[in-house]
Amino acid sequence: MSVSVDRVGPRPAGLSTAALPVGIAKLAAFVRRDVRITLSYRTSAVATVLGLLLQVLVLSWIGKLIRPSELPEFGGVHVSYMEFVTIGMAVNMMAAILLYQVATSLRNEQMIGTLESLLCTPTAVWTLQLGSAASSILAIPLRLGVFLGALALFFGMSYHLDGVLPSIVIIAAIVPCLWGIGLMLAAAIVTFRRGHGAMGVGTAALALSSGAFFPVGVLPGWIQSVANVNPLTIAIRGLRDALLGGTGWASVGTHIVELAPLSIVTVGLGTLAFRLALKRERRNGTLGTY
Repeated sequence: MSVSVDRVGPRPAGLSTAALPVGIAKLAAFVRRDVRITLSYRTSAVATVLGLLLQVLVLSWIGKLIRPSELPEFGGVHVSYMEFVTIGMAVNMMAAILLYQVATSLRNEQMIGTLESLLCTPTAVWTLQLGSAASSILAIPLRLGVFLGALALFFGMSYHLDGVLPSIVIIAAIVPCLWGIGLMLAAAIVTFRRGHGAMGVGTAALALSSGAFFPVGVLPGWIQSVANVNPLTIAIRGLRDALLGGTGWASVGTHIVELAPLSIVTVGLGTLAFRLALKRERRNGTLGTY
């Protein structure tokens, strides 16, 4: 008579096919939770919208001092300063939201004592990483659409509708890059318990060197060198070509080729840094310390 013995012990690490539906259900739970938290702070949401409108109003006044001939052409088309700057503002708004969400949501989990509890459950690290930013990623097309649509309505700006789909592809190409940077920031915050100031400085540096508010050509030479490898610069240039210049799909491939290596590198480094940070905190027994 033979006796079968069930295997006892931890299962091999990895992402199995059976784990995918469970992981997706957990991501949906993360999204539901974040949406409910956002809706519970309506005053903050209104203040954010009003602050954004104030920025647009100030930039519209600045735009009256700048001649369109001094701005670069996109697809052979001269654009107004408001058309030029709103695309940059939209991309930087997306970047700030995504970077802040990835970095601070994990810190918030640590401070309220749920990070350690989540990691004690059979929840994969990739689920935790993606879940922390899932609601922000899903809201990006809606936020950008409402923002650009409102500006077109109230400021009379026009966009090429055939550039909408190419723009979505470019946005999809830069999201992993921003997510990877956010994971690196999250790893630093989980390890050192601080980092919001550095995150603000880093976000501002990315924005100023991206050509969002001023043409890259008017910036100092060393900043122009940084701008050439800044993923925000590449994405903003691609969106301006598609939405303002009407180039459609013609130049999308070039921008994707530029963004893809940056996304692969940042996601890889961010994932590694976050895993090492969690491993260190577990080893030291300080995962729940804030």
